[in-house]
Amino acid sequence: MDLTNEIAEFLTSRRAKVTPDQVGLPTYGPRRVPGLRREEVASLAGVSVEYYKRLERGNASGVSESVLEALAQALQLDDAERAHLFDLARAANPIAPRRRRPVQQRVRPVVHRILDSITTPAIVRNSRVDYLAANPLGRALYAPLFESREQPANSARFTFLDPAAQDFYVDWERVAKDLVAHLRSEAGRHPHDRGLSDLIGELSVRSAEFGTWWAAHNVRYHQTGTKRLHHPIVGDLELSYEVMELAARRGTTAGDSEPGSRSEAALNLLASWAATPDQLAGERGDDHRTAP
Repeated sequence: MDLTNEIAEFLTSRRAKVTPDQVGLPTYGPRRVPGLRREEVASLAGVSVEYYKRLERGNASGVSESVLEALAQALQLDDAERAHLFDLARAANPIAPRRRRPVQQRVRPVVHRILDSITTPAIVRNSRVDYLAANPLGRALYAPLFESREQPANSARFTFLDPAAQDFYVDWERVAKDLVAHLRSEAGRHPHDRGLSDLIGELSVRSAEFGTWWAAHNVRYHQTGTKRLHHPIVGDLELSYEVMELAARRGTTAGDSEPGSRSEAALNLLASWAATPDQLAGERGDDHRTAP
């Protein structure tokens, strides 16, 4: 990842989102830019125009936290955007760390035992949204992802490269944009992660939608929410999910349904299917496979 371009494009994209009215500045005559001018951002942040121009050219070496904080306030950044700005600035130092080679990610036995004890669908993923492990109900719920031709199992790879994802995710575009924003945040936090940059490169080449949304430089936290799924076995599901952090940059995602809802009944049916997949797959006429 070219940090100079990343910083320049992120600041430019955020400046374009803020109007003078939003920050209490008067407007006079026609404006050539959709958002704030550089001079206006510099004034709001309390820095010289030349200094801000240098930052927007991507030269953030040596920038202080107080200046970053002032910029975050001037540009009205949310928590995810503020963290991303700080991550990019932190990475912009004269001696960059060497790119890390991808390492094989292993899930500790105790984590497997915890997964198996959870009665709702649960999966373990890393910061690149590789799906590393799942309990039986989690594997059954995300069977289209685990059985996808796009391997190794990865939420972004499945979402953008497997046509089945647009049937599986009812709100496919929202899910896809959230994934892009998550990966953008991770790229700022870990700019020398070779596995992450390889994944982003693959998606940029193979998916026009990914490339378009990646260029928007949007970032967000992906910790909780609701997903609507159309499962090939049990039909429509609406599940609330929560991401819980584990050590070594992995997270567990657990989902659940409202008591007494149609989604709860569908989850119960899915649990029965997960307990006897071969039998039900035979009735369905499908070849049920388990991803390695």
